[in-house]
Amino acid sequence: MPTDRKTPPDPIDLRLPRFSPQLNIKQEGNKRMVFCAIRKKWLVLQPEEFVRQLLLHFLIGDMRYNRNRITVERGMTVNTQAKRTDILVFDADMRPFLLIECKAPKIPLNTSVFRQAATYNGPLRVPYLMVSNGRESYVAEIDFVKESYRFLGTVPEWS
Repeated sequence: MPTDRKTPPDPIDLRLPRFSPQLNIKQEGNKRMVFCAIRKKWLVLQPEEFVRQLLLHFLIGDMRYNRNRITVERGMTVNTQAKRTDILVFDADMRPFLLIECKAPKIPLNTSVFRQAATYNGPLRVPYLMVSNGRESYVAEIDFVKESYRFLGTVPEWS
């Protein structure tokens, strides 16, 4: 898919670490657990899960996204393979609005990460894609008619 911009812009800094104190974390044996308010369950606090939880707090707190329109690790099929989207946000009419691929903080946001998000988006046709490793984030608006995309400097407003 061609892009309107040859190189990505500077990454967006969502200042996600500021949400760390809001996470509900507990120690269970030798594992640190985090409570996911969307899935309503305790999960092992892996680096990618940490980023996912910080992003959820950002979307609900700062962006005022409706928590009832957010799914986490939703199952789907891509080319006959079972996959899971990290975060999928639906608009007020329950159409997919924003697809987010989360990576651990040490994982660089390179072409393969963007390709993974785009592959997941194939059957969904979500107008906005986002990739984040907690330190850096990129958002792209997809134009399916022109088969192009453009990078945005902000996370889109939820409608």
